[in-house]
Amino acid sequence: MDDIDHRSLGNRLDLFHQQEDGPGMVFWHPRGWALYRVVEDHVRRRMARAGYREVRTPQLLARGLWNRSGHWQKFGAQMFAVADEGRIMALKPMSCPGHVQIFNKRVRSYRELPIRYFEFGAVHRNEPSGALQGLMRARGFVQDDAHVFCHADQVEAEVARFCGLLRRIYADFGFDEFDVAFATRPPQRAGSDEVWDRAEAALAGAARQAGLDCETLPGEGAFYGPKLEFHLRDSRGRRWQCGVIQLDLVMPERLGAAYVDEHSHAVAPVMLHHAVLGSLERFIGILLEHHEGRLPLWLAPEQLVVASIGADDVVPACRVAEAFEAAGLRVALDARPERLSRKIVDAHADGVPVLAAIGAREARDGTVALRYRDGRQDSLPLAAAIERLSAEARSPAETSALAA
Repeated sequence: MDDIDHRSLGNRLDLFHQQEDGPGMVFWHPRGWALYRVVEDHVRRRMARAGYREVRTPQLLARGLWNRSGHWQKFGAQMFAVADEGRIMALKPMSCPGHVQIFNKRVRSYRELPIRYFEFGAVHRNEPSGALQGLMRARGFVQDDAHVFCHADQVEAEVARFCGLLRRIYADFGFDEFDVAFATRPPQRAGSDEVWDRAEAALAGAARQAGLDCETLPGEGAFYGPKLEFHLRDSRGRRWQCGVIQLDLVMPERLGAAYVDEHSHAVAPVMLHHAVLGSLERFIGILLEHHEGRLPLWLAPEQLVVASIGADDVVPACRVAEAFEAAGLRVALDARPERLSRKIVDAHADGVPVLAAIGAREARDGTVALRYRDGRQDSLPLAAAIERLSAEARSPAETSALAA
């Protein structure tokens, strides 16, 4: 592994580890979990602003539901199953059947559509051990799984909404370029050719209306519908498939989803499955490699190290650290009996963007000496330093909300 492989960075920055006791699973350390939560919360805010309502569905569901949805026939060999009082239960490999159950819980009117659900769904897939690759391919991971239930004539607007959401989120994380592919019907699929003809025509039309230039991937669609795949380009020019949107005319009918139309008839909705990041774990691995471990201030697990310069400066340094924490910044305190130069080197090696040094002069004058990872330095009154760093640490979503 090279120095910017996400596994090396995860070890060096004390973010996460994996071990044979949980093959394909992740042990998140405090700093790594802080990063995970920043990513999750950012996507949550963007989704809520785009009109999606968050839900939570069970991880363990009866095999009968997976049979009805078609997942057992397609993915049964990759699903973890257990016996429970005479029936088989299985850990979910995806969240869509659970979202259909929420939709089905009461009678729906055409006036309610579109209905948009999203979930940070923990899923499990029994990937071959030889295929496992850190965060990039794991057995247990979380998807930013969303489903839209809509009329056929709402598909174009919903695909455009998703594309706008995806562009904003990718740009937030520093990815300005992506490619799009249109994946068509696979050899093993559910639904008639007539249904697939309608689904492919509808999704292709929506892609054109959204201004997408797509390459075609024949036979690479999901078993229940065609899809658009979104491939990120990172700082090294590598492509990563992350986002996806799938048009499904099969599963709603198989699972009994229906709404009442304007003529009082029961009609199966169109179902759009989509994810922006795909897997949060995999996206964090991509993010670490893209930024080579030097995450921007708003993403950094620890945004600021407050370092005492001498033994007599520990108490004032603690007070300064508490003031930054009270302002909502993620702060670490370095009160070790080390030289300031060592503390600066260690902070930068840990990927911390800013160090605030506190010595006798700063304690006397009520100032902090800021040292940025890029070499910039400044001395400011504590209140001014808090104001500056708080502004610099705002996420892109927060910044755009303030500008609106």
